[in-house]
Amino acid sequence: QVQLVESGGGSEQAGESLRLSCAASGFTYSNYAMGWFRQAPGKEREAVAHITPNGGTSYAESVKGRFTISRDNAKSSLYLQMDSLRPADTAKYYCAAVRYYWFAFPPRAYDHFGQGTQVTVSS
Repeated sequence: QVQLVESGGGSEQAGESLRLSCAASGFTYSNYAMGWFRQAPGKEREAVAHITPNGGTSYAESVKGRFTISRDNAKSSLYLQMDSLRPADTAKYYCAAVRYYWFAFPPRAYDHFGQGTQVTVSS
């Protein structure tokens, strides 16, 4: 079955960097669009970034220029490089997957989510 396992979360000071990873298994990774979502306490889950199988990307306005999504299809892995972190970035971050269709990017919905990894940024 589909498995998505996030890692790399932690606590950092504002202005520092973190790199999240997601290991995917149980599906043909190169056929799927991938995304990163986050959810802060008391708030709805929001999309952070999306990536097509070939590396096309889309970002939320709040992270543009600070976060970079990337993938390694050979390793079935997804990454999120987070630079210039802000306290507002504090949230649980989730990796997500959905079958890719060129006419539906960024995806409006995802089929699979991981368990998440916590990121905490202090001022």
